[in-house]
Amino acid sequence: MRGFHFSDFQADDLPKGGFDELLKLFTQLLNYTAGDAGETLAWMNELDKQYKFTNGDYGMGDFIDELKDKGYIKENPKDGEMEITSKTEQTIRKSALEEIFGKLKKAGKGNHNSNLSGIGEEKNADRREYSFGDSLDQIDMTASIQNAQINHGIGNFTLTERDLEVEEKDFKTLTSTVLMIDISHSMILYGEDRITPAKKVAMALAELIKTRYPKDTLDIVVFGNDAWPITVKDLPYLQVGPYHTNTFAGLELAADLLRRRKTHNKQIFMITDGKPTCLKENGRYYKNSMGLDRKVINKTLNMAAQCKRLNIPITTFMIAQDPYLQQFVREFTQINGGRAFYSSLTGLGEYIFEDYIKNRRKTVR
Repeated sequence: MRGFHFSDFQADDLPKGGFDELLKLFTQLLNYTAGDAGETLAWMNELDKQYKFTNGDYGMGDFIDELKDKGYIKENPKDGEMEITSKTEQTIRKSALEEIFGKLKKAGKGNHNSNLSGIGEEKNADRREYSFGDSLDQIDMTASIQNAQINHGIGNFTLTERDLEVEEKDFKTLTSTVLMIDISHSMILYGEDRITPAKKVAMALAELIKTRYPKDTLDIVVFGNDAWPITVKDLPYLQVGPYHTNTFAGLELAADLLRRRKTHNKQIFMITDGKPTCLKENGRYYKNSMGLDRKVINKTLNMAAQCKRLNIPITTFMIAQDPYLQQFVREFTQINGGRAFYSSLTGLGEYIFEDYIKNRRKTVR
């Protein structure tokens, strides 16, 4: 019989009870409530009524008490409301990192491989014959002896210059990154929550840099009608505002932050779902949400060109599918010489991580 057969949805990822399981749900829900502990616990109570993930031995009251005892929440002395602690903020970042990058293998000590190889610090898979000027520590003696045995035989062992095999090594670099997050109103329009995945990516990237690339720097800029920097601690509480999209202001601030960094490698990651619609001129806002306003677009494109002159590539993660918006992103990317990804919300974290650590190498003789 042809057709569709419908059955009741059975959720597989609901907690089975106990503190650790409920804590995972608690930290996930905090991303959607902008860090509001009271609202999150209210949601959990409603979910518990529906799905019954607590039992007679361990109830929601026990979970709340344990959250307090272990330092995840505390009472605000002014109004008595529950609020999360710095311990919870760190837990949210770690949870985001595990969710987005959990399948990645751990690497060695912390910096990025550059796009140059030669006399460096970390081995790579490249092999070549010895050339005059190569240092002795580049020679792979085991492979070189094996080459000599193959070339000259074992009976009368001879090792010549042509038997020597050199292993390439990559230089390590420091990288300064600015992550720009669009917080205009469109990030929650049309029934799609786009700000929560963007926050998760930012928290995961911050935790990744802190634990794996501690010498790198990460600045976070949000932009709506204006642009301003925020700290990692602010991320769980970040919300969309009734804003237009002043992409120019965000890029200007990002470039200014990167100018102050002493690192050689600098980059901007921009997460946005819409077109630039706003400028600030002489203390007043110029806004136009109808189509692509040439005044706004031209100034934004000029800023992209300025970033190129400063050797700051911009990688745009466009989470919208409108053809005319994608055309703007293509023009923007071409002027800057950067990259663009037309990403779904589910693949956003993987795209950003891969682009962040990608090693483009060129052999140096």
